[in-house]
Parts: sequence; structure tokens; C-alpha cells
Amino acid sequence: MPLKELAERRNLLHRKSDPQTVLRHAMSDMEIGQIALVSSFGAESVVLLHMAAQIDTAIPVVFLDTEMLFDETLTYQKEVCDQLGLSDVRVITPAREDVFTHDVDGLLHQADVDACCDLRKTRPLEQALSGFGGWITGRKRYQGGQRVDLPLFEKDESRRIKINPLARWSAEEVSSYMNAHKLPRHPLVTQGYPSIGCWPCTHRAGDFEEHRAGRWKGMEKTECGIHFPSSKSVQHATAAE
Repeated sequence: MPLKELAERRNLLHRKSDPQTVLRHAMSDMEIGQIALVSSFGAESVVLLHMAAQIDTAIPVVFLDTEMLFDETLTYQKEVCDQLGLSDVRVITPAREDVFTHDVDGLLHQADVDACCDLRKTRPLEQALSGFGGWITGRKRYQGGQRVDLPLFEKDESRRIKINPLARWSAEEVSSYMNAHKLPRHPLVTQGYPSIGCWPCTHRAGDFEEHRAGRWKGMEKTECGIHFPSSKSVQHATAAE
């Protein structure tokens, strides 16, 4: 079955399903195949990780360590994995050759932020997802920008099915779930970071700003490229083909 049709059928099937049902089905869907959960271990990541762990603690979890993350994120990642009992966590870093060739001094983000995201996130993730038929993300519509019309299931740019179980949840529902299950909070959230990525490109957001306002603040950029391809990731994919 064409992946676009498969995604449309799953969206229809789960038009009234809760996130746990969507997740459980996706993790055992023979038509999608083997699946991985991609997590940033950011501000709200623990919700989806907890839901997945309730179904199967052996689900492959892909964590992109860009080597420019906050120390708090690295510590939090280990604490969450230990608490939830996740047994197949794959910490992915940029290829050494690529870093030495294109960003040996760690300053590429100052010259070309899209190229930095491509080097440290898009390329490593594509390699990590090789062999998987689908992957799970924690994106939600209320995060705004290009996410406002996010479906539960979609075909991505690399011929896989992407699943967004929390797409329809509100910020209040996410917070309520965290409180109900007494899940650990990312320490930077209380310091004014509602969305957390790499430290050079993540800033505090104002009380009345949208959820991801602190990411690439002052730039037109709103996505790193792993969900909505940037010009650099498109160029890389074209070259690879």
C-alpha cells in the first residue's frame, strides 16, 4: 500500500482515539513495520516516553545528542531513561568526519544555522532511522508554526510513516498527564524555557509568547529540519540520491 494512503487510513481509523491507543497500535502495526521513538528529552518529552514505556520498555528510543545540548538535558535524559526502565536507548551523535570537515571549531551555527542543523540533526537522524518503517514524535498542534495542522499519521520525506500521537492534545492535557503520573520535569522549564534544543539557539520565552518563541529567536527559522526540511537538508537529500 502506498505510504500516503496508509497514513490516511490510519488517520481515519484513529480520528477519535486517545494518544495511548494511537501509540499502542503504531507500535504493533505490521503494515508500518519496525518503529522507533525519536525524543529530544526536552520540556515535554517525558509524556510520550512514559506512554511508550507502559506498552513496551524495549521500544527503540533515538536521542540526538548534537554535542551542543545543555548539560541539564544530558543529565535529564539519563534520569528519565533510568526511571522509566527504557532498555533500548540509542544516543546518536554527528559523524566525526562531517564535524571535522564542516564545523571543527563549533561555530557553524553562527555562519549558517540551517547547515548546522543539517550536520548535527538531520543527517544523523536519517542514518539512525535506516531500517525502520516508521517513527514516533512528540509534536503537538498547539506548538504553533508549521505544526498547527499536524495529523496523527503522515508520510515523511524518507519513505517512512511518521506518527504524532500527541498532535491533538492541549498544553493543559500534557501538564495534567505529567502531574497525574508524577513525571520528572526538565530543570530548565522553571527557568523560562518552554521549548529546549541546542544551547546556542535556545533562549527564554516571554510569558505571553508562543511555546517555541525561544527557539532561533530573532530569526525566521522555526524548525531544525528533521520534520520540515530546510534548504540545506533538501540539498543534502538531493545529493545523496
